[in-house]
Amino acid sequence: MPGSGPVLNKRDFPWGGSSRMMAPVKAQPPADMSSAVARARHGDEEAFRILYRLLQPGLLRYLTGLVGVDAEDVAAEAWEQIARDIRSFQGDGDGFRRWAVTIARHRALDHLRRQRRRPSVAAPSETFADLPADEDTEARAVDALGTRAAIAMIATLPRDQAEAVLLRAVMGLDAATAGQILGKRPGAVRMAAHRGLQTLARRLLDQAPAATLAATPDPDGRLRA
Repeated sequence: MPGSGPVLNKRDFPWGGSSRMMAPVKAQPPADMSSAVARARHGDEEAFRILYRLLQPGLLRYLTGLVGVDAEDVAAEAWEQIARDIRSFQGDGDGFRRWAVTIARHRALDHLRRQRRRPSVAAPSETFADLPADEDTEARAVDALGTRAAIAMIATLPRDQAEAVLLRAVMGLDAATAGQILGKRPGAVRMAAHRGLQTLARRLLDQAPAATLAATPDPDGRLRA
């Protein structure tokens, strides 16, 4: 249909499964991402699927930290808007990643405003039970970010720290790009992410010896609005 974006089928949205919560994405998109963006802008559906496969795992982790169990629904809304508006996008692969995350964040904030209730997810105690006390705990906190329980734990941080950690350590964005999404200076993003990771590291170190972890947000795992 003239003027419309790529046609999305259910097979293009492989929701669910632990494969969506794998290790953090790389900070730089693949070299062919800009080419895929250019082709998708002209209606190439396969190119759009390539973009989806490259961005969706990290985007879903990021949204899980914001809206908890509603992440898949919010991601679907974001991708619908991306598909609808991609013809008007101007930029390369890095710009597309920033644009897509910004759209997803706006949809998440809209969702939180609609819900107006605080989240809550309990992270299983065994997730961090074997953390050695003598490790570099901040580095270990970063390594743990690929798990569902860790995303739930990030959601218990103050919102500015949680978003900074999600964008920097989970989505793999640099401080400048994350700052553009959040409307903050790169230095402020770095500081928020650093404080958030330090807090997570302290919690891991304190709670691992007792083999107990009781994250206490509300049942849906949403970041407080």
